[in-house]
Amino acid sequence: MRLWVLLSLLLLHETLQNVTGQPAKSKRPKEPGENKIKPANKKMKPKLPKLKERESSDSSTKSQSIMIQVMDKGRFQKPAATLSLPAGQSIELRCKGNKIGWSYPSYLDTFKDSRLSIKQLDRYGQLILANSTAADTGEYSCWLLLCNDYSCKKDESKTGSTYIFFTDKGELFVPTSSYFEIVYLNPDKPAVIPCRVTIPSAKVTLHREFPAEEIKTDGTNIIYDVKKGFVYPHPTSDHKGVVYCRAESRGAPQISIKYQLLYVEVPSGPPSTTIVASSNKAEGGDDVNVLCIVLGEPDIEVEFSWKYPGEEYERPVIIQDSWRLINRGIGHTTRISKSVIAIEDFETIDAGNYICTAQNLRGQTTVATRVELT
Repeated sequence: MRLWVLLSLLLLHETLQNVTGQPAKSKRPKEPGENKIKPANKKMKPKLPKLKERESSDSSTKSQSIMIQVMDKGRFQKPAATLSLPAGQSIELRCKGNKIGWSYPSYLDTFKDSRLSIKQLDRYGQLILANSTAADTGEYSCWLLLCNDYSCKKDESKTGSTYIFFTDKGELFVPTSSYFEIVYLNPDKPAVIPCRVTIPSAKVTLHREFPAEEIKTDGTNIIYDVKKGFVYPHPTSDHKGVVYCRAESRGAPQISIKYQLLYVEVPSGPPSTTIVASSNKAEGGDDVNVLCIVLGEPDIEVEFSWKYPGEEYERPVIIQDSWRLINRGIGHTTRISKSVIAIEDFETIDAGNYICTAQNLRGQTTVATRVELT
């Protein structure tokens, strides 16, 4: 009896489920991969990383190259940072802009070489170098000039440059007009031995003349830069002497000119000036000389100017300037510059203060001494 009641209740439960439209849950074997999450079909707009947004904004402020190289058959291309062209080939460079400034190897200006032509057209500047030689190897650059009614300034955001090697197997080193050069070793700035080559793949070494030995480049104390030569970042007196460079490229080695390395004793700065008179007490009719002396860097020129008592009376005087290099005995080299003011037949109007001003690129120094009439 109980069994019959249970069966009746089960049949009643199934009937009620069919009437309400809710099928009874039944277990079935799962399909392979059924538990995997299916990708949603909803389309979403991808978000760019913030880092890339910063990069794109920064790139707009970077310098924009305005230089192009004119190729054959009217083709154009942006020149690479370095180019290698055979000597004898002509080259044409253009830079976009209505006012363009140019820079190129300085000797082309020194000798006013007719092979070089620079023109400014409406929309671009043009540089043409015909019949190139190994000596033309160097940096060629341009920049847009921003001008007003009074002056022009360089637009640092619109420039272009390329370093061109004009290769010549017979001239591994860029030719120079001299057979011997002086390189000053300043303790507070790098020194460069400018033995540049025309073939960038050439093997270049630095040698000391006496004692005869190769000077090793270690990348720290001595660095080789194919565009500059050998660089001493922090020169010392130990580097002084006579050196030369040796280059080799698929053939017999070639030797550069010689370089005399001189250590500079006097540090950079305004002129170190002293003044002295032949006599600070003179009698009427005497000849008096006042000497102004500057000790300075060998390659820094000094200009002198004088103020003296007889100047307002247009008193005739003789002023002579001169300079020479002196060796201090331990390989240190100094430039001594002198200016002498000479007064003949000293008289009353010549008595007073003699003021000397010495000036160089880094400043000026004024000194004075007094000469009295006795």
